[in-house]
Formats: sequence, structure tokens, C-alpha cells
Amino acid sequence: YCVEFRTESLSPHCALETRPYARWMQYLREGHTVCVACQPPAMSTATQRCSGDGHNAHGDKILHWEAIGNPQCQGTWKKIQQVEHCSCPLVHSFIFT
Repeated sequence: YCVEFRTESLSPHCALETRPYARWMQYLREGHTVCVACQPPAMSTATQRCSGDGHNAHGDKILHWEAIGNPQCQGTWKKIQQVEHCSCPLVHSFIFT
């Protein structure tokens, strides 16, 4: 499944990332909608959910995220909805780990 989030804040360290495999961090912007896919092996076999997917978050609950590979690139987002298939452009699509 996929979860859509609206980015609320992000650290300036995201825009400074220049390593080729991590340049996607430069595209993060406050107020943008991002899609995050929950796929194995990140999915728990017991719950069939990914940790941090905001399952019980509704309305204005602020959730925290951190980029893998650059823990200084972090921020907050709000859950919009859970859907079966991600509909965001590739540059705004991510995977839970």
C-alpha cells in the first residue's frame, strides 16, 4: 500500500545533499505531497504494516521522518490518506525502510 503525506517542515541539510544516490533529497519542499510505499521487507509480517506509516494518525497530527543515508535530512509531515497504489511522480515517491 501507499501513504500520501504533506511535508510540513524539513531541515536545510536536505538541500545541501550532493552525493549522486542521495540527490533526491534536494527535491523535497515544504507543502508538497509525497507518496511512501510500504513493501516487504519493511512490512511487518505480524501486522502487515510499515512502521511509521501514521496508521493511527488522523487530521492535524504531526509525524516525524528522517532520510536514510543522511540523518541530518529530517522533518515533519501530516498524513493525507492511505491508498493501494502510489500516484505521485517518481521524484516525490519513497519507500519505508
